[in-house]
Amino acid sequence: MNDQPLWRRLWTAFLRLFDHVERWAWASVVANSVIIFTGGVVRLTGSGLGCPTWPRCTEESFVPHRSLGLHGAIEFGNRLLTYVLIAVAIATFVAVWRWAHTSRSLRRHAAILAIGVPFQGVVGGITVLTDLNPWIVSIHLLLSLALVAGSIVLVLRVSEPARSAMTGLPGRLVALVYVLTWVAVYLGTVVTGSGPHAGDAEAPRNELDPQLWSRIHAGSVWALVIATIVLVVVLRGTPAFRAALVLLGVELAQGLIGYVQYFTDLPIALVAAHLVGAAVLVATATYVLARSCGVGIPGPGAGVPVVRDAVRG
Repeated sequence: MNDQPLWRRLWTAFLRLFDHVERWAWASVVANSVIIFTGGVVRLTGSGLGCPTWPRCTEESFVPHRSLGLHGAIEFGNRLLTYVLIAVAIATFVAVWRWAHTSRSLRRHAAILAIGVPFQGVVGGITVLTDLNPWIVSIHLLLSLALVAGSIVLVLRVSEPARSAMTGLPGRLVALVYVLTWVAVYLGTVVTGSGPHAGDAEAPRNELDPQLWSRIHAGSVWALVIATIVLVVVLRGTPAFRAALVLLGVELAQGLIGYVQYFTDLPIALVAAHLVGAAVLVATATYVLARSCGVGIPGPGAGVPVVRDAVRG
């Protein structure tokens, strides 16, 4: 029979929620990806100024008035999700802190992700206060994608054994692919800032030619795909081949969605899918980069070559 007082048993049961650090790391990935989708819904439904000010929804209230209608409810709902993200980030930090293999570096990593969520919320507030300035909206999305990338690295650090980093041509190719990924994503935000989905009928645009910048963006995507094809060929027969092949598949799917949405006048459903695809693309590219750098749990598996010896052989 358990003689512990009830409060201690409840506290022990509560702490057990944080025993599965890998699950919390994945929860961070999912939460940061979901808010990218819901932020896209806000913009695509014209609800970006559904709450016309920040941090309050209106000058008089933190919650939307009935007069703000559906747009106010959509924007306010997206704001509420920020608190869910904060809760997940704090829980992830606690799980990392309690993990048997934790380190100062790992705790710092989880802390940066946790701080990044409210910081991102402030940037979201600035987008409202600047009436959805497209350049600020772009930064808002890029920061969310950076949190997704950081969460993927955290997943690797708590779930997979560390291995030796790639060297030579494979390592340089992975770095090139990663840089091209972010270039393509950034140019995608520039195209969005010149297009019709501003988030509000009165929101400003960046005044750039959407057709020209769509072509520039498409060129960056083709450069990314070509570089990834070369990487897949170089990594054939190595443990890293499958991850590179998955990345190529994500790029091709994302590119297909991009072309279809362009030639069908940017339907909302496809634009939303393309936005989610950007999160998946960044997550997959980050996984490939992190594995190439040997990110993982230090231990018996550390130091096992991933690519170097296989390529030489």
